[in-house]
Amino acid sequence: MASFLRLHPILLGLFLTAFLFSQAFSQTCRTQTFTGNTRYTNCSDLPSLNSFLHWSYNPTNTTLTIAFIAPPPNPNGWVAWAINPTGTGMAGSQTLLAFRSSNGSMVVNTYNISSYSSIVESRLSFDVLDKRAEFSNGTMKIFATIALPENMTTLNQVWQVGPSTTNGRPARHEFNPENLNATGSLELVQAGDKNSSSSAPAPTPSGSGGRNNTGGGGGQSGNDTGGCGKAVLNRGIYGCFLLLAGSLVLGY
Repeated sequence: MASFLRLHPILLGLFLTAFLFSQAFSQTCRTQTFTGNTRYTNCSDLPSLNSFLHWSYNPTNTTLTIAFIAPPPNPNGWVAWAINPTGTGMAGSQTLLAFRSSNGSMVVNTYNISSYSSIVESRLSFDVLDKRAEFSNGTMKIFATIALPENMTTLNQVWQVGPSTTNGRPARHEFNPENLNATGSLELVQAGDKNSSSSAPAPTPSGSGGRNNTGGGGGQSGNDTGGCGKAVLNRGIYGCFLLLAGSLVLGY
């Protein structure tokens, strides 16, 4: 008993660490749900800005339905998701940008961003068939259905967050590495053909701590399936700490 009491602070520390790790790793696109039990064919944990994309592509009528999720820097900030048909950055992107209006309701505006110095509300080069947004628990969600050209099998996506808007004009976003690396791509035909949950191939910026969910429900690095590796696979990250705690008790 005395040995166990001396070990108790160690166990408590392990359990607390396990809890914190489980909270940090629990938020993935596969844990997210939508009102009305809406489901999307694919989802991706985007590699920067704590953002997520859910999408379904219909190759018959070449429409893309998306739900983009991201936390703005503050409740009066904005979030944006865009398609860039000519490049990989923000310049030239066809943008859906969501923010809260003065009465508190959510608004989604469209911006054809010809350059960084020209960000004005305008029609997009794609038809937007439906768009709306939600805000809750510090997170904004953009929902939209977009009609794409028939020959578009891969698209360049860009996403971003910013601090505020003035009369519908978004204030400048930060130019930190996580903002500058908020780009990726979607393989539309491949995603539509698979008809199963998968992730868009998106580059993970070096040192950004980004996540790229590749259909493995969170993914594992390495090939170790014994010890902690097996515990993680069977019970999540906290399983590893429980295994270590049990080993310490028995070994003590």
